[in-house]
Amino acid sequence: MTESSENTYEVVIVGGGAAGLSAALVLGRARRRTLVVDMGEPRNAPAAHMQGYLSRDGMPPAEFLAAGREEIARYGVELVRDRAVDATAEATAGTGFTVLLESGRTVHARQLVVATGLKDELPPVAGLADRFGRDVLHCPYCHGWEVRDRAFGVLATTPMSVHQALMVTQWSSDVTLFLHEVTEEQLTDDDTRRLAAAGVRVVPGEVAEVVAAGDRLTGVALVDGPAYDLDVLFVAPRAVPRTDLLARLGAELRQTPFGAYPVIDERGLTTVPGLWAAGNASGFAEQVVNAASRGYRAGAAINGELLFADLDAAVGV
Repeated sequence: MTESSENTYEVVIVGGGAAGLSAALVLGRARRRTLVVDMGEPRNAPAAHMQGYLSRDGMPPAEFLAAGREEIARYGVELVRDRAVDATAEATAGTGFTVLLESGRTVHARQLVVATGLKDELPPVAGLADRFGRDVLHCPYCHGWEVRDRAFGVLATTPMSVHQALMVTQWSSDVTLFLHEVTEEQLTDDDTRRLAAAGVRVVPGEVAEVVAAGDRLTGVALVDGPAYDLDVLFVAPRAVPRTDLLARLGAELRQTPFGAYPVIDERGLTTVPGLWAAGNASGFAEQVVNAASRGYRAGAAINGELLFADLDAAVGV
């Protein structure tokens, strides 16, 4: 195999999380020469376990990804520990992409999947980041059962945090909403009524720090006020989509309350021919099971696209 052919693939997948590995599994089983580029920085790395994935409930994320990497290797899919730093489309639309890796390697692909996920940016509260994924949490569906019936706090960073406070009452009747970056005037009448109906206490004022004793959260302290005892603190991080490659390649992005995400069809195809998005690079609310589904759908669609493109070329269409 020549150096040129060694760097030429039918599909390159940027991102080796649930979405990227799922797409790679489908494509490997379809006998497509596929490369996965991944730096091993999954969004859910701080969490000890993942929940809500049928047959994998409670599985450590690192173990889940290791199993996925073993599975794709069985079908000849290559995986490199590297980062895609740039990408360009071929001059003729739909004929492929060139991807530059941080190592200096350049790879070529007929189809490109971006499954780079998103990054969580936490509010700048002392001690918060140290406990994220343990007893500072963001998703009740991911962690609510494990911390049920304990003393919950919710750190409000936008008026939408009211929704989070109401949601977590499904898992505990002891919930306190710390307004933090939200004023009482920003709460609507419906917010106030619902919070009262759900039994959520509302505490105005800015939170100064998260308090811990040993390896356990014990509460929060206000800037100008007392400390409050807690067992768990929910927070909504600012989601930053990792969509730089998509933007560089000219994919249309749509603004949402959670950032700019690509416009895609039901399969994951962006507005650029041959360019696909899957997992949290395609939307904010993709849990692991949803991301895997997105990847599977994209992988199957890509195989069909390649098959019919080759057949049409063979008959001169």
